[in-house]
Amino acid sequence: MNKEKMYKKTEIEMIKKRLKNQKIETPSWGYGDSGTRFKVFHQEGAAREIYEKIADAAQVHKYTGITPSVALHIPWDQVDDWLELKEYTEDKGLKIGAINPNLFQEEEYKLGSLTHPDEQIRKKALDHILECIEIMRKTGSKFLSLWLADGTNYPGQDDFKARKHRLEDALQKVYQAMDDDMTLLIEYKFFEPGFYHTDIGDWGMATLLAKKLGPQAKTLVDLGHHPLGTNIEQIVAYLIDEDKLGGFHFNNKKYADDDLTVGSINPYELFLIYNELVAGEEEKEMNVAYMIDQSHNIKPKIEAMIQSVMNIQEAYAKALLVDRESLKEAQQAGDVVMAEEILLDAYRTDVRPLLASIREEMGVPINPLEAYRNSGYASKIAEERG
Repeated sequence: MNKEKMYKKTEIEMIKKRLKNQKIETPSWGYGDSGTRFKVFHQEGAAREIYEKIADAAQVHKYTGITPSVALHIPWDQVDDWLELKEYTEDKGLKIGAINPNLFQEEEYKLGSLTHPDEQIRKKALDHILECIEIMRKTGSKFLSLWLADGTNYPGQDDFKARKHRLEDALQKVYQAMDDDMTLLIEYKFFEPGFYHTDIGDWGMATLLAKKLGPQAKTLVDLGHHPLGTNIEQIVAYLIDEDKLGGFHFNNKKYADDDLTVGSINPYELFLIYNELVAGEEEKEMNVAYMIDQSHNIKPKIEAMIQSVMNIQEAYAKALLVDRESLKEAQQAGDVVMAEEILLDAYRTDVRPLLASIREEMGVPINPLEAYRNSGYASKIAEERG
C-alpha cells in the first residue's frame, strides 16, 4: 500500500508544509581543507577563505532549498569589513548564522581558556567572546555557539570546583553582554582534549550552566559528543521538556567524535531523535538552531554536505509520518509490540517520492546530489582555486 494513501489530503499538505519550512545551517569550516589529528588532507577546489566558503554554501542551498544560513568560526573566518561580508552573503541568497568563538588554538590555552588558573588568560578568552558578540551585531547573527576544550589531563592538575566557579563567572559576563534577542548555545563533550576531565563534560553540566544564566542560555546537542550507548533521544526529550534545547550539531560517530556524515552509521537513531523533535513541535513553540558540524576529509566537501542535508530531510519526513494518536493509545494500553511497530512502520516508509514532490514544488532539483554533480561547479572551482 502507498503510505501516502493512509493519510488525509490535509495531513499530507501539513507534512509537506513542515518539510518545506525545515531549515538546516551549514558550517563554513565544512568547505575548507581539513583532516584528522595526524594530517590535513587537501582537495582540489576546497574553499580557501570565507568568501569562497559562502559561495560553496550557496551551492548547497541552491540544490536543497533548506540551507539558508552559514555558521562562522572566529578567527578562522575573520574579515576586516563585516558589513561587506554580510552583503556578499545576502547577495548569494544566504545569511550569517551562528558565531563560534575559537578558544582552543592559542598557545596560552594549553591549560584552559575560561577556566585557566591565570586570570589574564581568562580575560583574553572572555575578550574574544565579547568580540564575537560584536561580530554578531554587525552580521545579524542571533546565536553564539560556545564549545570549550577546557579540561585537565591528570589528577591533581587543577581544582574541579575552582574551575567551575571561573567558568560560571565568565559565562555570566558573556550573558550580560548579549542583546535581548541573542541566544547562548552551550556545547558539551565528555572527553578530549582533556582526558582526565572536561569542564563541560555532558548535557547535564551544560544545562545546569544554562539554567543558572537564564532563558537566553540553552544547551547545544552534538550527536558525536557522547559515550557509546548514550540514549540521545532521551536527552533531547528532557531538554525539550525543560525548555533548554537550543540547537544541534548534526554529525555521526562510530566510536568517539568521528565527525561523520549525519545518518551514515545509525540512521535509526537519527529518526528516533527526530521523533522526539516532532513530538516537541506539536506540544510547544520551539526555537532550535539545526546546524551541521562536519569537516569531511575524504568525501568531496559540497557533495558530502548535500548528502548530510538529504539524510536529515529523510529522518524528519519519516518522523512526521508517525501515527501519534495510535502510538499514544498503544503506550497507554501497555502494548509494547504495537508501539514499536508504529515507529518502525514510519521508519521503513520510503519517503523519497514525498521529498521529490516537495523539491519539485519548491523549485529545486528532485535529486540534489545528482544535479550538483552534473552542474560542473566542482570542476570550475578546482580549475579556479587549484
